[in-house]
Amino acid sequence: MSGHSKWATTKHKKAAIDAKRGKLFAKLIKNIEVAARTGGGDPAGNPTLFDAIQKAKKSSVPNDNIDRAVKRGSGAEAGGADWENITYEGYAPGGVAVLIECLTDNRNRAATEVRTALSRNGGSLADPNSVAYLFNRKGVVVVPKPAEGPGSDEDSLLEVVLEAGAEEINDNGESWEIVSEATDVVAVRTALQQADIDYDSAEASWVPSMQVPLDLDAAKKMIRVVEALEDSDDVQDVYANGDIPDDVLAQLDSED
Repeated sequence: MSGHSKWATTKHKKAAIDAKRGKLFAKLIKNIEVAARTGGGDPAGNPTLFDAIQKAKKSSVPNDNIDRAVKRGSGAEAGGADWENITYEGYAPGGVAVLIECLTDNRNRAATEVRTALSRNGGSLADPNSVAYLFNRKGVVVVPKPAEGPGSDEDSLLEVVLEAGAEEINDNGESWEIVSEATDVVAVRTALQQADIDYDSAEASWVPSMQVPLDLDAAKKMIRVVEALEDSDDVQDVYANGDIPDDVLAQLDSED
């Protein structure tokens, strides 16, 4: 789930386990293919492709897989699929709004899988534009906290990225989350690179404009919906406006 609370950091760790690595790899490869198809196969002239490749490398996708995905997407190698972007809207239990971004070669299959994942877990599919207004398109760069030096504290990080367009920095525990306008995400990422500050990911994302605070039961229900959606090969990203407070997050961690 792409969220904007400390849950996002926890989820990022969970995604790295071997059981889900194959599914994660496939989704990252799709992103590379689509970026190469849309903007060409040269990462130097295609910032979206550059960031898709960097994210895949951070998740340990083998270089051979990345190179083949770039070639398929750019047309240098046969086998690229005709991926279609579709966004669905829905609700998780408790009135939590959910945006589901799909990248699929079969629209009917994607719709069925999204509807099933929602309905089997107490959620529901919503009409277009019924929850999208609760989210804003933003640039989001995730930076792991270094032990010392630039980026180790919020003030030093802000000095690096403020002129590049950063609007706010969120403390996600073991990482910083830098939020900007979606059009400034490359400038923010470039400012970090020039300052020799490592980053985990840089991409346009849907950030909730308002969040619904969740207790333990509601948090579990939202997570169940998000994980069911993410289990679909057609679903690339899930955004939800449920906010899991620190004490509830600690309870969830203690149960794992």
